Amino acid sequence: MAEPARGPLGLGFREGQGDRQGDRIERDAPASGGGWDTTLVWFMRLVALAWLAKGVFSWASILDVIPGAKPFEAETTGRQAAILYFAVIDPVAAVGLWLTSAWGGVVWLFAATSALTLGLLTPQLLSMSAPLLGVQASIVVAYFILSWLAAREIR
Repeated sequence: MAEPARGPLGLGFREGQGDRQGDRIERDAPASGGGWDTTLVWFMRLVALAWLAKGVFSWASILDVIPGAKPFEAETTGRQAAILYFAVIDPVAAVGLWLTSAWGGVVWLFAATSALTLGLLTPQLLSMSAPLLGVQASIVVAYFILSWLAAREIR
């Protein structure tokens, strides 16, 4: 039997049970069980769990359930605004990353870069240690590298 025609999306026409060729359209099976796209999905889901934990920690700070922490009402207005901002954007970014949607990556990059910016430029609003800033920056760099490798693999 001749090799079926292939379309631009990897769709192939397979000979069906009828006498006409092209009764069924099927997507070609991936060559391997994993690749950079699979690695990117797992990476996004692991980062989503971490960002969900960050969001829960922000809400715990707002609700004053962290033992020994300064009460939310006693914080400065700027710090309260930063805590509220991350209490909302971090869980939204986590859901978007978990779903591996394009908007999730954008919202997460916005949340991560805003945390890095606040941590570097205004440490009184968002105090982050140097190792934590480094880890967060390396996660962003790893996301860009994995995205690039996954896009290259598809072509």
